[in-house]
Amino acid sequence: MAVRSEIDSQNIPAHVAIIMDGNGRWAKQKGGLRIFGHQSAITAVRETVEGAAEAGVRYLTLYAFSTENWARPAIEVTALMQLLVHTIRKETPTLLKNSIRLQAIGQIDNLPASCQKELAEAMELTKHGSRMTLVLALSYSGRWDLAQASRRIAQEVAAGRLQPEQVTEATVAGYLSTAGIPDPELLIRTSGEQRISNFLLWQLAYTELFITDLLWPDFRRQHLYDALRAYQQRERRFGKTSEQLTVS
Repeated sequence: MAVRSEIDSQNIPAHVAIIMDGNGRWAKQKGGLRIFGHQSAITAVRETVEGAAEAGVRYLTLYAFSTENWARPAIEVTALMQLLVHTIRKETPTLLKNSIRLQAIGQIDNLPASCQKELAEAMELTKHGSRMTLVLALSYSGRWDLAQASRRIAQEVAAGRLQPEQVTEATVAGYLSTAGIPDPELLIRTSGEQRISNFLLWQLAYTELFITDLLWPDFRRQHLYDALRAYQQRERRFGKTSEQLTVS
């Protein structure tokens, strides 16, 4: 596993996104209920957030709860929401101490009132954090994000405040829930699944993918450093040739 000293501090992705997968399978392997896996994943979140901030990552987005997750058994969803409230409350002082700003994207209005309250309070308390922004994707889906952006753009066009020919890629990006945040340069997915699961569909257009078989509760900052080092060994061409990059 990599250590921080092995990472080029001049080539750190500004934005890292993570699909935190494998909690249920991890719990099953341990002979426990799925919620045991979710509870055990808190250490992985803490290690990753601290490791990302120490490495110089500016934005870290965690896929914490997808729109599709609402279809899980009610007892698991309820336990997850309670865990979310507890975790936000417990970790907010650490975010403040480390100057980490908390934000959230997704259909936040669908969360229980207690979750919305805890989230709003934590975001208000940490709003001046300047070291890193931690973005929680909650009740989020990439298709929802594109649909809500499309509706808002259509409303602007219908009201005459925007002409159809003025709608560009930059326009769309400005109406997404991630407006003002750079697109992820690196996406990490745990548990070995090779799909993006309706996450940041627009934003991941040119993102480097790093997939590990490790289940999320076992993920630690050293594994984050492995992903960062792998990213630094990639050649990001954005449709150009290697020769063109060399000339430029």
